[in-house]
Amino acid sequence: MYKRLLQKLAFPIGFVLLIWLIHAIQFFSDIDLRTLGVYPRAIDGLTGILTYPLIHGSWEHLFGNSVSFLILSAILFLFYKRIALRCFILLYIFSGLGIWIIAPAGSYHIGASGIVYGMVSLVFWSGVFRRNIKSVVLALIILMMYAGYFAGIIPGKEGVSWQGHLMGALVGIALAWIYKKDLEDDEEPEVIEEEPEERDYFLSRDVFEKTIAERRSQ
Repeated sequence: MYKRLLQKLAFPIGFVLLIWLIHAIQFFSDIDLRTLGVYPRAIDGLTGILTYPLIHGSWEHLFGNSVSFLILSAILFLFYKRIALRCFILLYIFSGLGIWIIAPAGSYHIGASGIVYGMVSLVFWSGVFRRNIKSVVLALIILMMYAGYFAGIIPGKEGVSWQGHLMGALVGIALAWIYKKDLEDDEEPEVIEEEPEERDYFLSRDVFEKTIAERRSQ
């Protein structure tokens, strides 16, 4: 059981280990990797779309994103395994592209929080669009755990990429809508076949099909 669970969570765990390794290298070698983030509306800043979630500005930043990432990606890969990997890739790419398009130039945007916001949005809105018991329960759990996250899409806090949070959330909504019909096996509606109802008739149903001799012999 535990082996199977670890297999399902291998990708999320591997991603978190990767970002911790990268930050440790940055910290102990005193190398500044923040220039690998997304730099808005500059052609050379497009390459940051591939690397921005891997880079974090501090241990606190890394820890906060790691905990939320593990929880949310576990929900995604355990309960929505049919769409989990493709949604992760699309969140990764399009949240970064959105930052590149809408964020003001002049700073690099780093961190996996855009993907975290995307997963919060994806799981919550999947409950809204799918409306089966499992998806609604998961949406309510997300709402209770991460209701405060919605404040993160509002501009105001210096040094926080609210644009990344906003784009992640919007991409999450779009993916929840696009994949709302890609149901898991435990979400498929149960089909119950009803047996034909037996009715009482005044005359036997085959009365007109029998010959006079057959009826007399009964």
